[in-house]
Amino acid sequence: MGNAEQIHAKMRASIQNYDAEAAAAAAREAVASGVNLLEAVEKGFAGPIRELGEAFDRMEVFLPQLMLGADAMKAGMAILGESIRAAGGQVASKGTVVIGTVEGDIHDIGKTVVAALLQANGYDVHDLGVEVPAGRFLSEAAAQKADVIGLSALLSTTMLYQRDVLELLRNKGMKEKYFVAVGGAPVTQAWAAQIGADGYARGAYEAVQLLEANRKRWAK
Repeated sequence: MGNAEQIHAKMRASIQNYDAEAAAAAAREAVASGVNLLEAVEKGFAGPIRELGEAFDRMEVFLPQLMLGADAMKAGMAILGESIRAAGGQVASKGTVVIGTVEGDIHDIGKTVVAALLQANGYDVHDLGVEVPAGRFLSEAAAQKADVIGLSALLSTTMLYQRDVLELLRNKGMKEKYFVAVGGAPVTQAWAAQIGADGYARGAYEAVQLLEANRKRWAK
């Protein structure tokens, strides 16, 4: 096994073992050894995090493992990304996502998992937190030059605020600028269609699949 393959194997193992320190160490080794860092991202980190997301979707692993795996990915990517940028390159982003839990709703875990898994899968994610007013989704999407707006609601009463964001976008003539995805425990595909959302995701890995399937809509 060549040096690059050995490093890639260490990177993969760090995700599979939920080990952020090992991920950072493998990333530092990749930088020091001079291997192709963009290739290391794909062969070392991207594959295992996709597999972890799929396993979570099948309920073969649980929330703590998913979050630890995402944290390991982020620890390694922080080091690789810095070195790639220093060399004048960049890690290609799959798109910019602004995500938050809508106004009146303080539920955070599901949205945080979605944000972490999207980030681990190569998206530039801006998590606005909870109780986010409709206007803030629009202002942050504009400020971050977002491609995607993600709206989470965990209560049937706060689903209505997802509709408010869509209505505000339409009223301002901004709807076509963004791919708007909705999710949350009470949210359904029928609700997404009713309010004019572009997509619906039942869970975190499904959210990744949704964006992957629609990337051509915002690809530059």
